[in-house]
Amino acid sequence: MRVFRLLMAGFLILTAASFSQSTKPSGSFSVDNIDKSVDPCVDFYQYACGNWIKNSEIPGDRPSWQSFSELDESNLSVERGILEKASAGSSGRNAIDQKIGDLYGSCMDEKAADAKGIAPVKPELERIAAAKSKAMLIDEIAHIHLIGPNPLFNFYSASDLHNADQVIAYIDQGGLSLPDRDYYVKDDADKVEMRKHLTEYATQLFTLAGQSPQQAASSAEQVLLVETLLAADSMDRTKRRDPKNRDHKMTRDEAVALAPDFYLNRYFAAVGAPDFTAINVTNPDFFKQVNGVIGSLPLETLKTYVTWHVLRGAAPWLSQPFVDANFKMRQALTGQKQIQDRWKRCVDLVDGSLGEALGQRYVEATFGADGKARMLKMVDTLEKSLNDDIQGLSWMSDETKKQANVKLQAIRNKIGYPDQYRDYSAVTIKTGDLLGNVERAQEFESKRQIAKIGKPLDRKEWGMTPPEVNAYYSGSFNEIVFPAGILQPPFFDKSMDDAVNFGGIGLVIGHELTHGFDDQGRKFDPTGNLRDWWTEQDGKEFEKRVSCVADEYSNFVAVDNLKLNGRLTLGENTADNGGARIALAALERLIAEDKTGKEGQSIDGFTPEQRFFLGFGRVWCEKQRPEFLRMQVSTNPHSPGKYRVNGVVQNMPEFQKAFGCKAGQPMVAENACHVW
Repeated sequence: MRVFRLLMAGFLILTAASFSQSTKPSGSFSVDNIDKSVDPCVDFYQYACGNWIKNSEIPGDRPSWQSFSELDESNLSVERGILEKASAGSSGRNAIDQKIGDLYGSCMDEKAADAKGIAPVKPELERIAAAKSKAMLIDEIAHIHLIGPNPLFNFYSASDLHNADQVIAYIDQGGLSLPDRDYYVKDDADKVEMRKHLTEYATQLFTLAGQSPQQAASSAEQVLLVETLLAADSMDRTKRRDPKNRDHKMTRDEAVALAPDFYLNRYFAAVGAPDFTAINVTNPDFFKQVNGVIGSLPLETLKTYVTWHVLRGAAPWLSQPFVDANFKMRQALTGQKQIQDRWKRCVDLVDGSLGEALGQRYVEATFGADGKARMLKMVDTLEKSLNDDIQGLSWMSDETKKQANVKLQAIRNKIGYPDQYRDYSAVTIKTGDLLGNVERAQEFESKRQIAKIGKPLDRKEWGMTPPEVNAYYSGSFNEIVFPAGILQPPFFDKSMDDAVNFGGIGLVIGHELTHGFDDQGRKFDPTGNLRDWWTEQDGKEFEKRVSCVADEYSNFVAVDNLKLNGRLTLGENTADNGGARIALAALERLIAEDKTGKEGQSIDGFTPEQRFFLGFGRVWCEKQRPEFLRMQVSTNPHSPGKYRVNGVVQNMPEFQKAFGCKAGQPMVAENACHVW
């Protein structure tokens, strides 16, 4: 399923237009969203979003509702039209339409899935049952890793942290069903409750797979036992944010010796990895400790655990009882009231399996070359603004500023869609074989990733599909990526004035650029190598300033008495604050350079600066179910919308000037944080 976070995307500048036009796309900016009964200097988020919050309901099939989900709904409809047309065709279809159409069609054939019951997954279950030793079970785990689930650990390829132009092998912790290790190791009421839901879910699936109720309950307890042991030795996600904590390159022989009960040489052969000598073991302690777990647990317990992951991975694509059980677990985690319509789940399946094939058709329908050109122009404007910001910093030395400029100039910009789409000709998609199609598509992608080991990094490759409502910065690639899917209202609205668009997509571009210089991004050099290019004093000054941000956000209460983890959200909060300053500075430059004076005019009674902040607020208007919000606080490196907005504006004198705020008011931080 799609995951929404603020990595995000771009736009360009158009002529001023009234906020209150009668025909607006769904999700676009409107002054009607503003709650004028609220003082913007007391709670700007409520001021900017109050009426939107009053008038919006979370759809039953969503755990939350915000700009991302509004836009995703629109994109789903566009993709549905593409896929229904492709699936209705027969002879004469080209290869792209055949694959995406037949995958979608096999997914939509609910009757066929119900008729097959558990049959599609039985061959895999039989392979697990046939394993007569832990070494043989490793062979089966390798096969399972190729087709989807990831029991026990993760194996993948990525660029070398110290030689970014080269791809090497990685092994990493993994094997958990719940969203985070904390769900297993903490005894907070919600965590204990979720462990109960997990055992109930596992019991259901084992029962559906043919076990007696008593046997299924015992199997579920074994699953919880194994996963609790894995979680105990997993690094927490806040610590994982520091790339230095994931930097443990060693020889292949050293990795094998580190954890002999993983039978890694046997695993590498079974998974089809090319010969390699170097590997990064992201968490050596996990492999050292779990090695003992594997050695001590009975083979049958491990087989039960691996069986669970196969059942769990297949459940959404099997008969209705499996689908219902899967949704019930999702419901417990997120509070979602009803399952999405099948067509939405099938669109997401195609996007996740053959994303650049579907994306090619999506781009043809929605995003032209002119959109790409406009985005590149705006990115250029924001990059100049960031450079001005860096050069004007009082706390950074000239030496580090020079290096920062080199990195900024080296950032690559990917806009809309790849220059060359992925070739899926090797993927076999068959009508009437849903789970087989899912597994073959996943196996294609797994093998494609593994084949990169030992090869030069392909810097043209994208990590998101064109329809995604998202964007990202990559430190190892030193690039910002903006898929076509996000280049629509309220992020970019061509009917709106520049101030609103700079507060929306302009701020998002600034956010992504700032990621190159947040607490993680600053540790990578212009080519993507993990290298400290800061002077020692500048590094200390930076840490002092981001500690201010971490402490500030750690005092925000998300739900009940649950506060945000300011260290987990530090990179995103730093990027939000920096992105806002950069985007506003770019808007001010535009206003200053405008000879007509139109850019500086008020519209609907709001100055350009006020409209900038209102456009920013509109992007983050949201409603979240309490269950989902609790999970997000534990797992999401982004703050909830309220604090993405209020946390930024309370640190900005420019906001306080725009709305006439006075010292002592809530939106005027007594000790404002300022990094970029």
